[in-house]
Amino acid sequence: MTTSIPRRPRQPRNNAAPANPVPTAAGGSGSAAIVAVKKLFAAETGNFFLLLGTTLFLVVFGLVMVLSSSAVTSFTESNDFFSGFARQSLFAAIGVPIMLVASRMPASFWKKWAGTAVAIGLGLQILVVATPLGVSVGGNTNWLRLGSLTLQPSEITKVALAIWLAYVLSTKADRLHRLREVAIPIAPVAGAAVGLVLFGGDLGTAMILISIVLGSMFFGGVRLRFLAIPIVLMAAIGPLVAFSSNSRSDRIAVWLDGCASSSDYAAFCWQTVHGWWALAAGGFFGVGLGNSKAKWSWLPEADNDFIFAIIGEELGLLGAVTVLALFIVMGVTFVGIIRASNDPFARIVVSAVMVWIIGQAFVNIAVVLGVLPVLGVPLPLISSGGSALVTTLFGIGIVLSFARTASPVPGSRPER
Repeated sequence: MTTSIPRRPRQPRNNAAPANPVPTAAGGSGSAAIVAVKKLFAAETGNFFLLLGTTLFLVVFGLVMVLSSSAVTSFTESNDFFSGFARQSLFAAIGVPIMLVASRMPASFWKKWAGTAVAIGLGLQILVVATPLGVSVGGNTNWLRLGSLTLQPSEITKVALAIWLAYVLSTKADRLHRLREVAIPIAPVAGAAVGLVLFGGDLGTAMILISIVLGSMFFGGVRLRFLAIPIVLMAAIGPLVAFSSNSRSDRIAVWLDGCASSSDYAAFCWQTVHGWWALAAGGFFGVGLGNSKAKWSWLPEADNDFIFAIIGEELGLLGAVTVLALFIVMGVTFVGIIRASNDPFARIVVSAVMVWIIGQAFVNIAVVLGVLPVLGVPLPLISSGGSALVTTLFGIGIVLSFARTASPVPGSRPER
């Protein structure tokens, strides 16, 4: 007895249309838009979405707190409670698309424009300190006025230095054991950037720039004995710079004294003491969103440098700890992206942005708590200020461009 195996039916040889035809004519534009949106948010790692989600939450939270903390000041200045919030919302609407566009750029794009970016940053900073276009705010000449537009070039210098330092260090990765290769061209360029900011009197921003430089060199693999040289120089020159200005030296003196003197209360301790009182008034759950008393002209820069005090007053210890936790989550995400990337350039850029944003956040909080003297450093993504918000979002967008494709390789660990 024999059995026969059934044969597979032969496919007809005709040009039948596919089951899912490609849309054409009227339906083509809509489908193309959907594909473009999917590509925009396409990512292979969870770090991308974690960093993006944390950033957007902080931006929205910052808008809410700017609205609450600036309402009184906005009304006294422009007879409009929402003028400060509207201005900050405009910058957020500009910065978020810039972040998303930056997240689509390849590493070759950032390498190509690294030199141009740092040249633009230094050029704008020269205009601030050497031309009448520079504007002084709070005793610091760190603003540039171009017609009706006012910007802070030092914020542009932060992101430009992060890209440029990563390009130089990754290019010289096999020569970083020689001091000359490390010092040139990093020392003159980074020294010019920090020096121009210090010449304008902005010690707080200069500290952030120095941390970006040292952080990039550390994560780039520069030997620790080479890093000890600029640290020793800063330890020797730092006190001279800090006490070169009368107002700055007075602020440092009363901070060292703990603001214990009643004679300093109305002068240099006013902002610090009222920041403490705002935090103390918040308790655990806060007095409620919008119910701050310190923002009624008692606390200077309530929507900017001391917005963390308003957060503590209105949302209590719970809200303040939540903000700290969000920055910790962001820092852990940065570390995850660094460990997952195999590109030295990407690792150094992410490291520099991490040191910049997380370091600046904790410096701002330390100032509000009285751990550091008043330095005029805003809280990233939360404090009011267009230049700071847009450039911070731009820096995070660059990190997102590396987080999109970074994936850990089993058995491989990146260098320090």
